[in-house]
Amino acid sequence: MSNQINTSTIHHLTLTVSDVRRSQAFYSGLLNFSHITDFGDRAILSNGSVMLVLTPPPDPAQAISGDVFDENRIGLDHVSLGVASVQDLHAAAALFDQRDVEHGEIKNLQPFGIYVLAFRDPDNIQVELTAPHDG
Repeated sequence: MSNQINTSTIHHLTLTVSDVRRSQAFYSGLLNFSHITDFGDRAILSNGSVMLVLTPPPDPAQAISGDVFDENRIGLDHVSLGVASVQDLHAAAALFDQRDVEHGEIKNLQPFGIYVLAFRDPDNIQVELTAPHDG
């Protein structure tokens, strides 16, 4: 019997959001996620390799009014989605500019062999696009 659990890829990612339909429009319209189905008040999306579940707070009575994501709290820091090349990052930055989505600069993280471009979703969740140096 092994003393470790062998895992593979992320099966799905669930984000608690303030407005499921607004977030669905953001991830579908900007990041090419397709709506798969609704599961109660949750929307389930996929980009072909990542399943993304968007859900309201599980207990609305405990939800903080006007709350937005803050990576300084314990839990999620950011979500990183891969793209094929640094050219895709430049195209994404141009699309963000067209759609008035605030974003950072494309950063070269040489020690890791990647470039990254950070931006925020409607609930301030930090999302990052990541491209390999050889892409």
